[in-house]
Amino acid sequence: MSDEQATPFGSRVAILSDLWIGYRFDDEFEDFVSYNDIGLPLAYAMDNKIIDDKQTQAIAFINETWDLFITSLGIEDTGFESLEEMLDSVAE
Repeated sequence: MSDEQATPFGSRVAILSDLWIGYRFDDEFEDFVSYNDIGLPLAYAMDNKIIDDKQTQAIAFINETWDLFITSLGIEDTGFESLEEMLDSVAE
């Protein structure tokens, strides 16, 4: 399912990494961050080259977290390049 989405995997990793760094202590995202306590740090680790982007299990966690994030925002994956772009699309 995730591989068919419009946002490329590398962008998903960067967006989730930004979310974890910028919003992990934000009350609005508290439940999401708590539930995705593996996928978000893995995205950060992959984005910062701490882990290899060929880690199959990490990829699965990141894709699951991405799917949950899209769903939690109530938006369709139209091909996002940044977290700000995604959050702006919710505000429109």
